[in-house]
Amino acid sequence: MTLRIGNASGFYGDRFDAMREMLTGGELDVLTGDYLAELTMLILGRDRLKDPGAGYARTFLRQLEECLGLAHERGVRIVANAGGLNPSGLADRIRELADQLGLPVRVAHVEGDDLTGRYPGSLAAHAYLGGFGIAACLREGADVVVTGRVTDAALVTGPAAAHFGWEQTDYDRLAGAVVAGHVLECGTQATGGNYSFFQEGDVRRPGFPLAELHEDGTAVITKHPGTGGFVDVGTVTAQLLYETQGARYAGPDVTARLDTVRLTQDGPDRVRISGVRGEAPPPTLKVGLNRLGGFRNEVAFVLTGLDIEAKAALVQEQMEPALAKAAEVRWDLVRTDRPDAGTEETASALLRLVVRDANQEIVGRALSGAAVELALASYPGFHVLAPPGKGSPYGVFEDVYVPHGAVDHVAVLHDGRRLPVAPAQETAVLDDPPIPPPTPPLPEPLPEGATRRAPLGLIAGARSGDKGGNANIGVWVRTDESWRWLAHTLTVDRLRELLPETADLTVTRHLLPHLRALNFVVEGILGEGVAAQHRFDPQAKALGEWLRSRHLDIPEALL
Repeated sequence: MTLRIGNASGFYGDRFDAMREMLTGGELDVLTGDYLAELTMLILGRDRLKDPGAGYARTFLRQLEECLGLAHERGVRIVANAGGLNPSGLADRIRELADQLGLPVRVAHVEGDDLTGRYPGSLAAHAYLGGFGIAACLREGADVVVTGRVTDAALVTGPAAAHFGWEQTDYDRLAGAVVAGHVLECGTQATGGNYSFFQEGDVRRPGFPLAELHEDGTAVITKHPGTGGFVDVGTVTAQLLYETQGARYAGPDVTARLDTVRLTQDGPDRVRISGVRGEAPPPTLKVGLNRLGGFRNEVAFVLTGLDIEAKAALVQEQMEPALAKAAEVRWDLVRTDRPDAGTEETASALLRLVVRDANQEIVGRALSGAAVELALASYPGFHVLAPPGKGSPYGVFEDVYVPHGAVDHVAVLHDGRRLPVAPAQETAVLDDPPIPPPTPPLPEPLPEGATRRAPLGLIAGARSGDKGGNANIGVWVRTDESWRWLAHTLTVDRLRELLPETADLTVTRHLLPHLRALNFVVEGILGEGVAAQHRFDPQAKALGEWLRSRHLDIPEALL
């Protein structure tokens, strides 16, 4: 008995017509949508400040205006975390919509994640719940289930547990669903989107993914026939490595052992996931805290032609008095210029100034005035990409942990009944003291031979992303010979050489031999999280592609 679960959203703002595409493109039992991220919770928190009835993903409601009747007609249940900070409010809006459309749709929601009241000064504080609240709603006949902050994989573990009758201690089965859910959660990233080897298929409009889940926890990742993009072991590996940290992928339902995952091509656009093992979840739930950190502003000075560094030094010295009171000042000279360039743009470099402070005036008018006043009094060719504004608020993200029992996890059914969801029956402490998974042995190194200086990306793919202030970089190769070389060559020290930004940071390397992959966790490179806009690429989305572009000595036999 197969359960077909599709995805129609990887983030708040994803392709609007994906829901209709998934409902009309082929068979489905459940359609999920992931609308939440750390930054999204901050955005929704600010929405709620303006309107206490807001705080949910409005896009989802507009999608249902077009598609709720279609889903009801086809018998497809919908499960989404679009409730954000206000799942009960969204559930009410959906009921109103169903009444307007004359549809007998049963709408339920999950609550208990909102802990904002316990953390004074936070804009939003939400625990990451598991899938059993969703399962309870579905078992009681819900057609639509909306949640607040659950883990992304819970959108799959919940329907699977309800459909197959899994219990909380069915760890291997739940772990298989977690892995499938992690592959689905970012939508088209599993079907060729943002893929290192994107030129191997037509990814102009990749189709959204779906998983065929089985009772034993195995799954096949695929997509609807005739849709764009492609599904192969590489695209699934890339997404499996995305935003994970190490061999143990801990969640509220189960700790999935990523070092047990096996991927096999099961036909065109079909990848089978098997062998996944699970362990008891940790005794605590992660809580994401979002708060306003202050105000920031930035100016990009354009430096053209000769004497780039001297021009940069001049404007930094001229701006210094206006920046003396700012809590944080950061200058970055980005050398996009070329010698003897054929266009003005390619002859120009950018000097980027970012200023942060708790006082909006310091990063607003004081900065703007000082920059504008230099228009006729600084380096030759002075201009900026855009005039500085008044300064905008930025957010700070951090995570804390609470016991399972500290959260009132409740399934609120379509008829108003409230079903408490029991916390995990068993838990396992993994980090006090640390209990690392067995370290897999390194493969035999390649024999010595001729090498060529070349980019790492000629033989390796990568996918990177953010987890709070940390970044992860997953790197994988596609042959056993390449794995033998990568495992011995791309050490922590070598990574620091190739990515100098990481030189003074804590970097941890994890081996995943079944995937021919390494996963690096770089601590603190993103400061206080994406909303703080700490660096040029605040979510570390392209960190892996930067790594692939770096040159090192690669055996010619692999090229």
